Amino acid sequence: MAMMSASSKFQFAIDRGGTFTDIWARCPNGNVQVMKLLSEDPGNYSDAPREGIRRIIEKETGIPCPLSEPLDTSRIDWIRMGTTVATNALLERKGEAIALVITKGFKDLLHIGNQSRPNIFDLEIVCPSQLYDDVIEVEERVVLQQEKCQIKTSCPVVTGTTMEKLEVWQPIDLTKLREDLKSVLNKGIKSLAVVLMHSYTFDHHERQVGTLAKELGFKHVSLSSEVMPMVRIVPRGYTACADAYLTPCIQKYVEGFSTGFKDHLKDTRVLFMQSDGGLTPVTKFNGSRAILSGPAGGVVGYALTTYGRETKLPVIGFDMGGTSTDVSRYAGQFEHVFETTTAGITIQAPQLDINTVAAGGGSMLFFRSGMFVVGPESAGAHPGPVCYKKGGPLTVTDANLCLGRILPEYFPHIFGDTEDQPLDKEKTDAAFHKLTKEVNGFLTSQPSDTKKEEMSPEQVAMGFIRVANETMCRPIRALTQAKGHDTSRHVLACFGGAGGQHACSIARSLGMSQVYIHRYAGILSAYGMALADVVQEAQEPSAKTYSPASFAYIDERLDVLTKKCVDELESQGFSRNQIKTEAFLHLRYDKTDCALMCSAENYPTTSKTGKYGDFQAAFLDRYKTEFGFTLKERPIIVDDIRVRGAGKSLAAKDTNLETADGLPQEEKTVKCFFDDGYHDTRVFVLTKLLSGHLIQGPAIIIDKNSTILVEPNCTASITKQGDIKIVIGQGTLATVGPELDAIQLSIFSHRFMSIAEQMGRVLRRTAISTNIKERLDFSCALFGPDGGLVANAPHIPVHLGAMQETVQYQLKHLGNNFRDGDVILSNHPQAGGSHLPDLTVITPVFHKGVKTAVFFVASRGHHADIGGITPGSMPPHSTSIHEEGAVFKSFKIVQEGHFNEEGVIAEFMAPARIPGSSGSRNLHDNLSDLRAQVAANQKGINLVSELIEEYSLHVVQAYMAHIQNNAEVAVRDMLREIAAQTKSRTGTTTLHAEDYMDDGTKINLSVDIDEEKGTAVFDFSGTGYEVHGNCNAPRAVTLSGLIYCLRCMIGHNVPLNQGCLNPVKLVIPKGSLLDPSENAAVVGGNVLTSQRIVDVVFKAFSACAASQGCMNNITFGDSEVGYYETVAGGAGAGPTWHGRSGIHTHMTNTRITDPEIVERRYPVVVKRFDLNSGTGGKGKYCGGDGVVRELLFRKHLTLSVLTERRVLKPYGMNGGEPGQTGKNLLFYKDGRIINLGAKTSVRVGPGDIFHLETPGGGGFGPVTDREVSKPAGKKRRHDMMTGSVHQYKLTQESA
Repeated sequence: MAMMSASSKFQFAIDRGGTFTDIWARCPNGNVQVMKLLSEDPGNYSDAPREGIRRIIEKETGIPCPLSEPLDTSRIDWIRMGTTVATNALLERKGEAIALVITKGFKDLLHIGNQSRPNIFDLEIVCPSQLYDDVIEVEERVVLQQEKCQIKTSCPVVTGTTMEKLEVWQPIDLTKLREDLKSVLNKGIKSLAVVLMHSYTFDHHERQVGTLAKELGFKHVSLSSEVMPMVRIVPRGYTACADAYLTPCIQKYVEGFSTGFKDHLKDTRVLFMQSDGGLTPVTKFNGSRAILSGPAGGVVGYALTTYGRETKLPVIGFDMGGTSTDVSRYAGQFEHVFETTTAGITIQAPQLDINTVAAGGGSMLFFRSGMFVVGPESAGAHPGPVCYKKGGPLTVTDANLCLGRILPEYFPHIFGDTEDQPLDKEKTDAAFHKLTKEVNGFLTSQPSDTKKEEMSPEQVAMGFIRVANETMCRPIRALTQAKGHDTSRHVLACFGGAGGQHACSIARSLGMSQVYIHRYAGILSAYGMALADVVQEAQEPSAKTYSPASFAYIDERLDVLTKKCVDELESQGFSRNQIKTEAFLHLRYDKTDCALMCSAENYPTTSKTGKYGDFQAAFLDRYKTEFGFTLKERPIIVDDIRVRGAGKSLAAKDTNLETADGLPQEEKTVKCFFDDGYHDTRVFVLTKLLSGHLIQGPAIIIDKNSTILVEPNCTASITKQGDIKIVIGQGTLATVGPELDAIQLSIFSHRFMSIAEQMGRVLRRTAISTNIKERLDFSCALFGPDGGLVANAPHIPVHLGAMQETVQYQLKHLGNNFRDGDVILSNHPQAGGSHLPDLTVITPVFHKGVKTAVFFVASRGHHADIGGITPGSMPPHSTSIHEEGAVFKSFKIVQEGHFNEEGVIAEFMAPARIPGSSGSRNLHDNLSDLRAQVAANQKGINLVSELIEEYSLHVVQAYMAHIQNNAEVAVRDMLREIAAQTKSRTGTTTLHAEDYMDDGTKINLSVDIDEEKGTAVFDFSGTGYEVHGNCNAPRAVTLSGLIYCLRCMIGHNVPLNQGCLNPVKLVIPKGSLLDPSENAAVVGGNVLTSQRIVDVVFKAFSACAASQGCMNNITFGDSEVGYYETVAGGAGAGPTWHGRSGIHTHMTNTRITDPEIVERRYPVVVKRFDLNSGTGGKGKYCGGDGVVRELLFRKHLTLSVLTERRVLKPYGMNGGEPGQTGKNLLFYKDGRIINLGAKTSVRVGPGDIFHLETPGGGGFGPVTDREVSKPAGKKRRHDMMTGSVHQYKLTQESA
């Protein structure tokens, strides 16, 4: 069955992409045919893969195969296919109509999701639309049994597949469910997704739903317990929905494809590529495993043709297409991720770790405020780049064409309205001439330190290419360094239509010495399918501790799963010796969320392990590589048990090329532009090159499906198999001076941001706490010698700009008392702190020959506990800062290289001296995380030093200033624009707004904008006095809020640094709510008042109505357990949009813990979590609704709430109505209902229920009868961003 050896029949491997369909075919005579067709060409054929098969068979056999007749399958051995059918249906929301069946109380759970918003600076919060059209709530409930539960029940107890005990609090009500299902069927919905609480371990109720649905006539039912039985109801629910939504689309496509063949391919082996890089029979191909079907083939292709054959180094796959670039890594094993978010839908399924970057040939080019910007917007296939002759914008493809790197005569004539024209270089050149005038006009208007030489169109195009390359380098660095690997110790395997033009530059930037381009690089995804194995997986959840006591159980389950995989593959025709199985355990340390899927393949069995190998050693090695340490004596938990079976394909037999005995045949010489100007560049055709041919750069090698650029000082050689290996030379380093160069400005912007990002990677790897390691609640930043912010990553709103205040305070306080090897620790609000748990570690950067610091690096991390009067250091009723935990104003944690552990421990334990207070309750984590912050800073120092070594201190500091000036220009432009708009609307450029806290304290703001200069004064005079409670906001919090608001109103990416605030003067009266005294309590200021500051700024600018104005801080615990969460509410509406419901807004974006995890780890039951309909303010555009959340307590605990907007409603704007206030209610077991008020701590007992209602957002514009109801969300194509790097970014921005 599995043989890929010579056959007397045709073998086809096909990648049906969004734009092109690629076909690789082995013919009966051993010839290989390659073909590329448009995926959609209804004028010529109905199905591209079938048409490709028809043309190849007709060409090879000479026997006519009329389009009108079904194809004869007797000549076909097998067809292997990858398809974007599922991906496109998900991106465009064109799947099957489905209904969601979910446990009662959770009807809106998948709308709320993890409650974080996708883009933190977008005031119009656009979350991808849900996949379901209707929801059925099922009256059923099972709850995990807990030893210390103090609620006595007589409910039936069942055992789940994980061996966990569960109590059936409510059996399923099938009578009501039957009526609800009939109602959905009557609406024409025939596909169901079923997800019930804890069904990952107890699937009985889901199976009952499935049986009833099938009986009633539903055509497709996806049970979450079958699709992917992993804990966490939200991603499991999304996965079940994706499966129900996409599988019918795949089935329809397969049926349509099959109808063009005789007997509907009945006796032909048809296999489809899954997201995990394995093939599966067409009958088993389902939606949730099809998302990366096409790209997976490319990874298999380069992995099996490069690693171990051409190089022993690990390989980075670089697949650059029209709209995006896919980056992946292979080092002998496929790297899988088991949860990733695509088009807003979190999928739990094994997928190759393919990281998609929004930078491709179609990425649009912009010149903004003096900076070259590439993407993320794309021209797409329609209208496409300027050169496509359809009125499109300038793109990366145009830049390559302008530079002579793309030769129109070798491109197909498929462009223009008639689709028969060549690429239009004249149009591209004209567009670059126009843009060049704009660039030169900007440069001549700038101060004297700007490079005044006029740029040519080629220099402008070259600048955009360099910026695009740097954009693509960042995710490659992230992918390798995040896992502890050296980027430079890799080979770059390049494929895809556009990658060959950029490969040499990208490899050089990353320090790589080799690029490898397969002869089928233009169709490598199709070729990869020819090489791939047929894969069968079996997986089940577990809750065991990995210890000798559980080895027998784990071995027994692995035996069962192995047999399941082997039996399935044998049924497909594989013999046992063709089947390879690999066992995996999904392991994590107890009390952490960071699980790693581990194979024990290279860790043999010993007398102290189970029979499948030493999984503990595998886990510890991998953990140490990725995170830099291990946790001694911490139990290891088995979350899932998995077996992957592979029916091995025999690798395609290579045909060796003839060996060259002369020089390669040169087609022509063309002029091609590089950094130092035009070079004579020889052109070769790949099919005419022989094994052993050497080609010195600069050269262009034309392949049938791609163009490969060999840059100067690089050498290409042709291998025996006809592949291209390029050795990267050093290149000529252009001298960069201190004067402003617009191209270098963009590159330095990327380099500075990369320093902050790489510091963050080190911090995450070396930290130990959940907050930093898993929630990623930290920021890292680079500062100039004056303490001014240069670059900050990630963009956690409440950290924006605030660290600048901290560094500048230390400069004022310590003067020149900084020594090389000193590290400062600070968290005090008067020293630029936000609230005490956010600890900032600052390290000066010194350079030889300079006495004072030349830069500063800093990292700020949220520590879970630093002492104080309540666990978690977030007391709702503190009145002094000393009740909130340990205070550090300017503490030298490291002095001349010595870590002052004794001193820092004393400070952490100091709060215990205050009556009713405690020192840090988690000192070990505090010390470990501080060491990690010091290590992150050291990484920053090393990277800054490397940059200085490369460019000189004078140049690096000059570009630091240029980048700050660039941000200043962007803010001045924005302020001028706002001034003009305000003046036309009101006749004045003076703005005013005020709002009140729930206790009546006023926040007053006047803004005076100078339209000519583009400056503004933000004056908070008139704001109320410091309060007795803890809603006082440190000055740094107001600063962060202001930077956040400015960035939101600018509307596009600008470097967020000191320059943003240069055109802004901030006036805050001392002793007020926004600049309180030294010992004022501030914990509420950071999490509550910060939201109200933002509301007031946006009110002044009429940007949008008020959002919920709160973070809804909820804490419960006792001496054994503690839990903290913030809860979503409604977003404010704006001039053209409705507010989003059930979402975090403005100064927070924290994710909420999944209900199943909450119930597994804490003594509570989540009774309800859904939208509170009607709480958003009505208007022409309506505010978003708040949520209702109910927690049932299972034992005696202390509950604390710290909230706002319980008295005063979130305002509406321009005639829109306000949103509703929130409520904090306690339903006592005895029937009493108590209003807890906004801020309090109370004792709760078993059976009591906390009922939280969060505020809605305000409406915008007057209500009219016609416009009160909210229209359906916008239908739009969603971004195709995937992979671990994208997941990391989402997690960081929701910290």
